[in-house]
Amino acid sequence: MPIPSRAALVEHLVRTRIAGDVATPRDNNLAHYRKLANGDRHYWLGLELGERWADEQDVLAVMAERCGVNDDPAHRVGQDTIDPELTVDALDRMAARLRKAAAGRERVLFATGHPGALLDVHGRTAAALRAAGCDIVRIPGGLVADEGYVVQFADVAVFERGASLWHTHSPEPMNAVLDGLRVLDQPLPDLVVADHGWAGRAAQRGIDAVGYADCNDPALFIGEAEGTLQVAVPLDDHVLDPRFYEPLIAYLLNAAGLL
Repeated sequence: MPIPSRAALVEHLVRTRIAGDVATPRDNNLAHYRKLANGDRHYWLGLELGERWADEQDVLAVMAERCGVNDDPAHRVGQDTIDPELTVDALDRMAARLRKAAAGRERVLFATGHPGALLDVHGRTAAALRAAGCDIVRIPGGLVADEGYVVQFADVAVFERGASLWHTHSPEPMNAVLDGLRVLDQPLPDLVVADHGWAGRAAQRGIDAVGYADCNDPALFIGEAEGTLQVAVPLDDHVLDPRFYEPLIAYLLNAAGLL
């Protein structure tokens, strides 16, 4: 893959709407912030937020700072944004953690709740870390969660139901993996690279975790702000073509010293 410069990656993110003027509308973002603030645990993505974020304006402030959404509470409908500079800044932070994992030949678990978009992002990162000497976690067989199965493709754990891979925000598949490793007396990961409830629950259980999050998924950004999650990378997590993420992968792996 050609390795883009920072400026070229920023331009690409905006052009493909991975960042910049994204497809997720403002009213959807605000509805999710409100539900998180109202204690709807579906929107906590596996984190335990207690009553610390009961004001949706506090949630909006974090999202403006860490994701780049419009910070005006009066802006209720229409276009919302992800700041591509914040995306690349977060990729640099993630790259530093991946570099540390490679240097220490750490045990790393990859998982995604967005298999239709991010499976290749995680899979290529896993392959690069494996080539660098890391131990990529092979999940136990027969794991069940949320009336489905937790399976693994290209070193990435995913949720499967009815012979299809499912989009999921649930933390229960990550619980199943970590509990399954304990039952088999296998070591837990040193690092989890994931998204949605997979990343949030790993971080909540005390494992170093980095992940990707959309502008309507505020919990992971709050987790980073509180220091529970190490890195949350802001991006649209399901754009038109999964190949649009390829320059992002190249930039990340190069910054991590894995190319």
